Amino acid sequence: MTILQASNLSHKQSTGLRFLRWFVAGFGSGWLPKAPGTWGSLAALPVGVWIWMTWQWQGLFIASLVLLVLGCMACVPVLKNMTEQDPGWIVVDEWVGQWLCMAIVSIYADLTLFVVFLCFLAFRLFDIWKPFPIRQLEHWGPSWWSIMFDDVVAGVMGAGLLLLFGWVFYAS
Repeated sequence: MTILQASNLSHKQSTGLRFLRWFVAGFGSGWLPKAPGTWGSLAALPVGVWIWMTWQWQGLFIASLVLLVLGCMACVPVLKNMTEQDPGWIVVDEWVGQWLCMAIVSIYADLTLFVVFLCFLAFRLFDIWKPFPIRQLEHWGPSWWSIMFDDVVAGVMGAGLLLLFGWVFYAS
C-alpha cells in the first residue's frame, strides 16, 4: 500500500466516523447546548409524526426497530476510542424510545398534537427519572447495548403510563 492509498484510507475512515457520529447524535440534534436528550427527543417528533402519517403505527414501529439496530451498530465504532461510556450527545436512543412510545400509543389513539406532546412528556419522564428496570439497564451489557435499551424500556413504560391513564379516563 502506498502512502497516498493509506492517506485516502484514513480520510475515508474519518469521514465514515464523522458520519456515524452525526447519525448517533440524532442527525446533529444531540450537539445542541444544554439537555441534549430533550433536544434529541424533540427532533424525533416531526419525523415520527411524518412516518406515522405515511405508514401508521406499523411503519413507526418498524422504523423504531430499524433505527434501534442501526443505532446499536453505529455506537460500536463511535464508542471504540472514547473514555465516556454514555456520552450525552448520543441521542439516537432518544429517537428510538420516543418513536416506540408514539407507535404504541398510536395503536389506540391518533397522534394529535396533544397526544404527541403527552408522548414526549411521558418518554422524557421515564428517561430522566429512570425507575426500575431502566437504571439497571444502563449498567448491564456492553455500552452500545445499554445506551440503546434503557430508552427502549423508557419508551414502552411511557406508552404504558399514557395508555393506563387513557383507560382510566375513558372508563370513568
